[in-house]
Amino acid sequence: MLVRLRSACVLAIVLALAGCDSTDDWSRPRAEPTPVGTLGPGFVDPAAPPTPEATITPSPGSWDGVHPAKGYRVVLLTAGDDPQTKTLVTAVRDWASTEKVSLKTVEAPSDYLAKIAEAINLKPDLIISAGNALVDPLSLVTASHLDQHFLVIGAELAEPTTNVTAATWPGASYRGEGLGTSTAYDPNSFTLARAAAALRAGAASVLSGHTGIVVWLH
Repeated sequence: MLVRLRSACVLAIVLALAGCDSTDDWSRPRAEPTPVGTLGPGFVDPAAPPTPEATITPSPGSWDGVHPAKGYRVVLLTAGDDPQTKTLVTAVRDWASTEKVSLKTVEAPSDYLAKIAEAINLKPDLIISAGNALVDPLSLVTASHLDQHFLVIGAELAEPTTNVTAATWPGASYRGEGLGTSTAYDPNSFTLARAAAALRAGAASVLSGHTGIVVWLH
């Protein structure tokens, strides 16, 4: 009798643990998550919200009050092992840890289109792109997946659709499509502090419904 009781207890614990794991099951459908908090003054003009492809220059810290809901599903799509990309990746992982975001990473050493498709198929709330090599491939794909939000940090697409938001700063000037790296590009501008600020501002913009724009930090 005691053995059966212990077995039942062990089974209950296993099932409980399995149930806990299932809460992070990305295959389960769910309602679109709502952001926590609101944008502060100076992020956008409420009377004249930005139109697609517009560039905004939000006031420093005006994005600090907006956070993703716990468990917000994010895919970090990254390509390249240069110092700039590594800084962006670190910023994303630090942000995800702080905000209790559910983060998955898709690395794209090559075959970029297939890796972008892999990220989309995970059906995250947001795909964050880090690495200049992904800019042109994203330009080919994003318009066909308007229900999937993308955030490009440290670069921007030349002609983004409404589901692609970029967060950049002086020195982060890569745009792809033959435009490549301009003379204003400064690899030394890719500091962790600047990347983290751009990520938070860009994520706040997406979470607040201001998408398809460039968030440019001073």
